[in-house]
Amino acid sequence: MSRWIERCCRGIEALIAAALAVMVVLVFGNVVLRYGFNSGITVSEEVSRWLFIWMTFLGAVVALKEHGHLGVDMVVQKLPPLGKKVCLAVGHVVMLYIVWLLFQGSVAQARINWDVTAPVTGASMAIVYASGVVFSILAGLILALDLLRLLTGRIAESDLVMVQESEEAVQLQQILGAKDEAQGARR
Repeated sequence: MSRWIERCCRGIEALIAAALAVMVVLVFGNVVLRYGFNSGITVSEEVSRWLFIWMTFLGAVVALKEHGHLGVDMVVQKLPPLGKKVCLAVGHVVMLYIVWLLFQGSVAQARINWDVTAPVTGASMAIVYASGVVFSILAGLILALDLLRLLTGRIAESDLVMVQESEEAVQLQQILGAKDEAQGARR
């Protein structure tokens, strides 16, 4: 299952890159056409907005899988392993509940907006809310698998804190860890 999730995340990353490329072409092309040729791409703004929404939700899935979301781990770091496990389990249960609420709300909004058409493309506005449905399904799967790993004891003690306080702190720890390894190798 981990391999499937890994491949799925790589596919999501490719989709995000493709969406970003399409956005750049649409927006840049629209600017050039508007100022250079007094015309434009009519669907540019609408499609770019939709792609940005989808990129945000899909990027959040990849960040969740990589445990890249920011959080405060100051207290949890000081707890013994059992305390870390309890906090992780409670946190995952709460996140699963929130993802369930997001799923319900996104499905309800997609149903409500199924017949509402976008002003320029004429496509259903349910496309926007489908991003929340896709996110909540994928995030729920990732969270449930992490919780299952925790409950079956297949999670290392170093992985019990699944947030990072800041990107700078993580980079500093990596640098200090590499420095400590280099010093250990010299001894």
